[in-house]
Amino acid sequence: MHGQQPAQDGSRYLDGTKLTRPVDYREWSFLGSGLGLTYDAERAPAAAPNFSNVFVNPSSYRAFMETGSWPNRTVFVLENRRSQTTAAPSVGGRFQGELVSLEAEVKDSRFSDGWAFYNFGQAASLRDVAEALTGDDAAPCVECHTKHTAVERTFVQFYPTLLEVARRRGTLNPGF
Repeated sequence: MHGQQPAQDGSRYLDGTKLTRPVDYREWSFLGSGLGLTYDAERAPAAAPNFSNVFVNPSSYRAFMETGSWPNRTVFVLENRRSQTTAAPSVGGRFQGELVSLEAEVKDSRFSDGWAFYNFGQAASLRDVAEALTGDDAAPCVECHTKHTAVERTFVQFYPTLLEVARRRGTLNPGF
């Protein structure tokens, strides 16, 4: 069926809604990278801002490219990495360094509003399984991803190729 993922490609859970960390996410479709992006005015980028890399499971990427919408069981992984400035032969600019933290956003009909956010923790102690954020932990994510995203609850506006697909397919959020 069109847009359907094989079981190993989308979200995988332990005990119903605890997300298993996708160990192969760096082989997934790379959506983009930001340097020092923050959605909280009180947390301005540091002098050495982190890179944020976003990946999505491959079958969901293919479905989006065809329809402009994300299918059920889509998984986005947000990888935060330190930025570095010094390593031979570099004499300027920034490049990505070690992993800082790993998070995920999932579109899945098993959740009451169809979406969930996960935090796998800091690099030194990444969890293999994470519970969906709830209550005050989830509130800032839900609010921002509801008010400020281009397509559904995703920041497609930061990924030019996907933004063009959404425009062509007419799937941009109202008012975007």
